[in-house]
Amino acid sequence: MTISKQSARNTRTMTATLMLSVIVAGCGSADQSSNATTTSTTSTDITNAQLSDKSVSCTDYAGALTATATDVQNRNSFAAATTITANGNSCTIASNAVPNHDFNATGRFATQFRPQSQSYTVPANPTLATGPTALSLQYDNAVFLNGVKLDLLAAGCFGVGNGAIGCHNMNSPYRYDPMGGSNKFGADEHNAHTQPDGTYHYHGNPLALFAQANPTTSSPVVGFAADGFPIFGSYISDEGTIRKAKSSYQLKSGSRNGGPGGSYDGTFIDDWVYVAGSGDLDACNGMEQNGSYGYVVTDTYPHVLGCFTGTPDASFRKGR
Repeated sequence: MTISKQSARNTRTMTATLMLSVIVAGCGSADQSSNATTTSTTSTDITNAQLSDKSVSCTDYAGALTATATDVQNRNSFAAATTITANGNSCTIASNAVPNHDFNATGRFATQFRPQSQSYTVPANPTLATGPTALSLQYDNAVFLNGVKLDLLAAGCFGVGNGAIGCHNMNSPYRYDPMGGSNKFGADEHNAHTQPDGTYHYHGNPLALFAQANPTTSSPVVGFAADGFPIFGSYISDEGTIRKAKSSYQLKSGSRNGGPGGSYDGTFIDDWVYVAGSGDLDACNGMEQNGSYGYVVTDTYPHVLGCFTGTPDASFRKGR
């Protein structure tokens, strides 16, 4: 089993291939219900790598990954370390939360970046729940294959405190979208910033992880949501035509009634409404590709996922 990644570091193209000895079902003959644990004895440098694998099973990504990244504004360099372990029916993705690319060239981080020690577990064979689970501030949403997490929701709402933090009631209206055009959350060139403890995390498209323009094939898997379903990059194959997937959330028309007033422009997540069939994706921002369900990164809200189609694993619960 191989994982190959395209790297454009220093304008050169590099393919890194990691040979894995995976003994769980899907990569070998062993029963996937076993408790076998698979890791790699070698590591692969994925600095500035673009992913290419489309396997929907987390077990196919087992291995140790390293990278070097620089906090550009603060001129500090960090060594990234991510380990993906296949544990029979689940996978554990552990990392120090250092990305595999330079960051913070354009950000306005409220807190300086700090490496972390984080670990997430996802089911290797995710299943659809009886109904969707809403996103909340209590759970991280996903972890990408470079070990950096996805945390889509802002803790800021119009009219609550200073609007940047403190809005913990999920029923509060006018919650800011950190990816909205008028946001004040200081995201950098990778749609990411830091939390109060210095944890770097994405709020939208992890731009460095897959080809962003004119790819010749559909996008790869770039991470796994908390419920175990894969996250694909933006490009899908539409009967052989490679194009970006379209979200089925549409901006409301007219102006807001109360609150901040003004036209619906995407500043708040309330500005959007799901319109079934208006795009390619369901309410959770997912679709089937080649017979397998997964979420898809989109240019517009909800950016990566709008809800969980499966059941999020408890390891994604914050402050556990």
